[in-house]
Amino acid sequence: MTIALFERLKAACPDAWRAYTRHSFVEGMAGGGLPAAAFRHYLGQDYLFLIQFARAYALAGYKAKTLDDLRRAKDGIVAILDVELGLHIGCCENWGIGRADLDALEEDTPCMAYTRYVLERGMAGDLLDLHAALAPCMLGYGEIGRRLGTDPAATSSENPYSAWVAMYAGAEYQAACAEETAYLDRLAGDLSARRFGEIARTFADATRLEVDFWQMGLDAAG
Repeated sequence: MTIALFERLKAACPDAWRAYTRHSFVEGMAGGGLPAAAFRHYLGQDYLFLIQFARAYALAGYKAKTLDDLRRAKDGIVAILDVELGLHIGCCENWGIGRADLDALEEDTPCMAYTRYVLERGMAGDLLDLHAALAPCMLGYGEIGRRLGTDPAATSSENPYSAWVAMYAGAEYQAACAEETAYLDRLAGDLSARRFGEIARTFADATRLEVDFWQMGLDAAG
């Protein structure tokens, strides 16, 4: 049985992956005890993160070698700019962060480091390099969402973070993750050991940057 590249990449950096998907920020959301200030800071920086992700998909369009790859990149840009950003702005407003507040934000260092790393890997490499750098975010959130979506405390209406959990546990997001997992396999084909090592390093680096992104929220809350 062929093992998905995503599973192989996780297995190559187990400590970093657990530090990311089981971070105290995530566990705080699961139990509902995460400080509101930490979540608000995260939300603001995640807005800036999404803008940079749209740029990453624009880069994917430039790197595309087939029409299907180009269409996929276009769909990613449209999903972020026309759907995700609007939903995110609405979520921010529910937490007392207005559009003017978002537009006035400066990027925190972890946000800047992570997003520019993704873009650098895409510019230096090919589509597989770029998607390996993107994967910890999209697929990691999917994994976190699946786990928390079965946790009664995380999905309770009394948990202030249950809407976040529901979004990433939802069928639409999980379907997108399954599609991205399959796309990674198509991009990879039959990887040599050397090429897998390169991709695994990129994935591990991006995972560690995800850890820093969670920690950023906690640090901001003091």
